Amino acid sequence: MQASRKKRVTTLGLGCLVAILAVFGYLEIFTKGIDRLPHKPCSGAVDRETVVRALPSARSAEERGKLRRGRGNYFFACYVRTSGGSIISGEVQPGDASPSSWRASYTSDGKVSEVSAGDVKALTLEDSSAVYVPCTPPGKKPGEAQQTYVLTVDARTIGETRVHGGELRQVLADFAYQLARHTYQAVDCQESRTFPKELPRLPAA
Repeated sequence: MQASRKKRVTTLGLGCLVAILAVFGYLEIFTKGIDRLPHKPCSGAVDRETVVRALPSARSAEERGKLRRGRGNYFFACYVRTSGGSIISGEVQPGDASPSSWRASYTSDGKVSEVSAGDVKALTLEDSSAVYVPCTPPGKKPGEAQQTYVLTVDARTIGETRVHGGELRQVLADFAYQLARHTYQAVDCQESRTFPKELPRLPAA
């Protein structure tokens, strides 16, 4: 009788251990894809923590960031995509715009939030964000611009996201700002600028 009881206890213990290992195995294999991304995805442009805040857990994730340059022009694109179909992405390119004309190019039936640090500006819509930074690229003269030579960023999410509402707006603003800061330094904008670690936080909804 005692031997039978010990056998049942041992069997139960082994069953619990197998179940625990199965749970941890599932979490490790099927939900940790984003955590395996580089510390700085997209060629060092963004923080992995920002991506983790935006995208839900997934089995795997892939990222890419590429800068194209030529004759005073440039274009930087970044995306992170999970096996579940969720994406956060952004593009950076040169422009010629004043803050007011840049702002007017973004219209939405929903709420638009804006923050700034000096002449660096960011605005967010429901599931996208944009950043504006004055930037005169090499080979250009500031006075040649019709308005102001700028670097602009457009970022968005596609598919399911980890957070929503105001939290998602903040993540997108942070993501777009990180792209702007990285590209500004990579393309050698002529203006001398010290970027803050982050922009002011968006106003509460």
